[in-house]
Amino acid sequence: MPFSPGIQARAVQLLLGRVMSRVHKDLRFTDVPKRTEVLRVETGAGPVTCTIYRPPAGAAAPAPVYVNFHGGGFVVARPQQDDHICRYIAATAGCVVINVDYAVAPQRPFPAPVTQAYDVTEWIAGNGATGGWDGSRLAVGGHSAGGNLTAAVCRTARDRGTFTPRLQILDSAPFDQLADPATKPSPLAKPLLTPQLMRIFTAAYVPDPADLTHPLVSPGLADDLAGLPPALVVTARNDRLYEEGATYAKALEAAGVPVTHRVFEGVDHYFTHTGPVPEGKEAIDLMATTLRTALSA
Repeated sequence: MPFSPGIQARAVQLLLGRVMSRVHKDLRFTDVPKRTEVLRVETGAGPVTCTIYRPPAGAAAPAPVYVNFHGGGFVVARPQQDDHICRYIAATAGCVVINVDYAVAPQRPFPAPVTQAYDVTEWIAGNGATGGWDGSRLAVGGHSAGGNLTAAVCRTARDRGTFTPRLQILDSAPFDQLADPATKPSPLAKPLLTPQLMRIFTAAYVPDPADLTHPLVSPGLADDLAGLPPALVVTARNDRLYEEGATYAKALEAAGVPVTHRVFEGVDHYFTHTGPVPEGKEAIDLMATTLRTALSA
């Protein structure tokens, strides 16, 4: 008898969570200042703990703010895997970075993570005076599953007319959770993401198959993309998610959204965490410099 998706997802959390969240030692940016604070935000799906990274002393105050969502297939809850990216962006872009420890499946499936991601971002946008940042100059971004949540946050903000991010960063994100992962090709014989692992992620996060086409689950299947924030889309050519990332970038552009799509050749999913180091550093620096421009405009 096969194990249920929930049991399989819990096994991933227990057995692979630490491995999946490892960061290459040469991508850790140990020279970046290490001042952090803890923030707790109440949301419609329960309280959420966040880590605040402040820019170096001397940055103009109040600084703009960037909200970051980590990856992990909607199953692994390890926001510290993005610590290196958050530190570098805070130092290089001169902004406050808030790293969100959102709920994960199977304990909290869709829509709980989306609700938390949106509610935290809305709170950050409206509470700059309390937090010590400029909530009117806000950007949002994420990696892998966090990129998917970023797209959901931006869509919800547009539909509700609550706040307008100046930039969304979508790094190696899944945009079509309806398609069978086996149909998503990679030039590699053994890419990082296997179809079985991807099926476990999707089944745990979206237990009701009717939700697989929901625009907050599969933003790449939506046809009403006009009015979304400018986007930096980062894709890895060897990633099984490359094609849907490239397709989403083209769809955003066709809808009139300003898009920068950067394809990194010869690298696989999550190279901003696992390397190769030169490409990983280049991608992270691209995020930071693009943010600096967008938030200072």
